[in-house]
Amino acid sequence: MSEPVFLRESGGLTLDEIVALTGAKMPDGAAGSRRIVNVAALDRASPFDISFFDNKNFAKDAAASHAGVCLTKPGLAALLPSRVTALTVRDPFRAFVQVSRALFPQALRPVSLAPSGATAGAHIDETARLEGDVTVEPGAVIGAGVEIGSGSVIGANAVLGTGVRVGRDCSIGASTVVSNALIGDRVIIHPGCKIGQDGFGFVMGGGGHLKVPQVGRVIVQDDVEIGSGTTIDRGAIRDTVIGEGTKIDNLVQVGHNVSVGRHCVLVAYVGISGSATLEDFVVLGARAGVVPGVTIGEGTMIAASSNVASDVPPGVKWGGSPAKPMRQWLREIMLVKRMAQAKGDDAAAADE
Repeated sequence: MSEPVFLRESGGLTLDEIVALTGAKMPDGAAGSRRIVNVAALDRASPFDISFFDNKNFAKDAAASHAGVCLTKPGLAALLPSRVTALTVRDPFRAFVQVSRALFPQALRPVSLAPSGATAGAHIDETARLEGDVTVEPGAVIGAGVEIGSGSVIGANAVLGTGVRVGRDCSIGASTVVSNALIGDRVIIHPGCKIGQDGFGFVMGGGGHLKVPQVGRVIVQDDVEIGSGTTIDRGAIRDTVIGEGTKIDNLVQVGHNVSVGRHCVLVAYVGISGSATLEDFVVLGARAGVVPGVTIGEGTMIAASSNVASDVPPGVKWGGSPAKPMRQWLREIMLVKRMAQAKGDDAAAADE
């Protein structure tokens, strides 16, 4: 981090504290009381910063680094200059994240600079129920019968519709609109999200398109994080569900009746059509699309820009359009490449 302008300065951690936190091994003779106060990339780090080095591709940056401490693998430690204290650990990046979280816990969720309670310009319906230590920023609208748990922050100009429930220690970002939804504890919803609006349901016909009433809800379970600009439609005849611990990137579309399991990862521009099911620990790469009613099995990974048009078994890696087993997809790509190259060679020979 170059300039900690937007975060409070950290009190720092000693090397002994870092070792206790990460399980890293400290070299003989290192001063365990030495204090590190910041995090930085190898090429930007100062003697008061900690960095990480887990790939030989960054050996040049490592050799020139001025970091005070670097978390690295045992096999890479010798590539660091003597001025850098190398703490060796099996997974340097995970250890680096553990240290970063300890140094800057306030960066783990959006925080409000507004005082606890309702600030000037916020509108809270008299029938809403807010536990203690809830912050409602200017311009926010809290509808009738809304319930909000303690420690939650409702951002500026956010709207919580009638009957919405928000758990404890949540963050609802600025200009987010939530309706027909139940939100669990420790949920982070970044600015500009739309949750609980009508799903896209119509019966097509020559005389016009008949709108299907969307009578379900959105259920967002504990510890979910939802990126900016994401939309999650409420269910038509059953609830749309986002499972515990799932992480959703910016600009994702989740259709009505979709069931997303626990600890899934949905990367930017993913689109999930109505009534699809993602079992636990599914990962969808950027721009992946899922057609209506498809089930993707537990632990499966779908490559970026893929189109999932049929059920996918658990624990596999698929890619392509339509998506298929990864090895098959790669073989087909190589075959097309060879065919195109052979055709080009034949055309070149004919021109001679």
